[in-house]
Formats: sequence, C-alpha cells, structure tokens
Amino acid sequence: MKFRHIVIPLIMTAFIAGCAQDQGQKQTAGTLLGAVGGAVAGAQFGKGKGQLVGVALGTMAGAFLGSEVGRSLDNADRAIMAQSTQQTLESAPTGKTSSWQNPDTGVQGTVTPTRTYQKPETQEYCREYQQTVMIGGQEETAYGTACRKPDGSWQVVN
Repeated sequence: MKFRHIVIPLIMTAFIAGCAQDQGQKQTAGTLLGAVGGAVAGAQFGKGKGQLVGVALGTMAGAFLGSEVGRSLDNADRAIMAQSTQQTLESAPTGKTSSWQNPDTGVQGTVTPTRTYQKPETQEYCREYQQTVMIGGQEETAYGTACRKPDGSWQVVN
C-alpha cells in the first residue's frame, strides 16, 4: 500500500474525530476503528485517483458505521462478542454461524468463519470471518481476519 493511502486516511480520521463533540469513549473508539477499516476496504477498489476516492469514501463510511456501533456497545457487550468470536474462530467449521447475546442489554450478534488458510511466509493459520451486531433493531455487518498467535488465541489483524 502506498504512503498516501496510509497518510490520507489517518488525516481524515483525525479530522473526523476532532469534529465529533460529546462522544463517549466507546463511540470515539468505534469511529476511529471504523475509519481505519473503511480506508483499508476502500483502498481495494480502483487505481490511481479512483483508488484515492475509494479510500476517502471508505474512511468516511467506516467512521460513521463505527461511531454508531461504538455508541451502542458497552464493555459487557464487547466482552461477550469477543469471547464468542474467539470460541467460534477456534472451533467452528467454515460457514457455521455462532450466535451471542448480552441478556442485560439485549444486544446480540453472530460470527461466521468464511475462510481458513495458512500464510506461506509465516506458516500461521488465519481465518476470515463475518460478524453481525443487532442493536435496537438495526443490523451492522463487518468483515475481518484473525490469525492464531503462538499462545493459541486469535488476534484480529484487520
């Protein structure tokens, strides 16, 4: 990825975060993580200036979605989601959806491994997955990749 594809999303992310007023810690973190994820996704489309537009649009869309999810998830929701994600990545076959729910808040979601592979350069195992979160009747979907660390846990890499 070219230098400008990293610097521009970071500047846009800082601008977006600076414009946000009265955001809680969850929402700010969601905005920043969403913006970075959106920038990475946007960089996959187009070439030259078209790719730069994709990065910009991905950054803005990711920041908005991340902000909304971050505003709605509390620490308990995130802990339950993280535990479910770890368990699913560890034991669920590709294509098998696992569900989770926080009984105190009603927030619920799913995790579905979509691809498992081994990186040739490091020999580490990685899994791509789709994650959904249902908050107040609205479903948000995200995609990610996690790789197995030497201690056996899964670390999200994007």
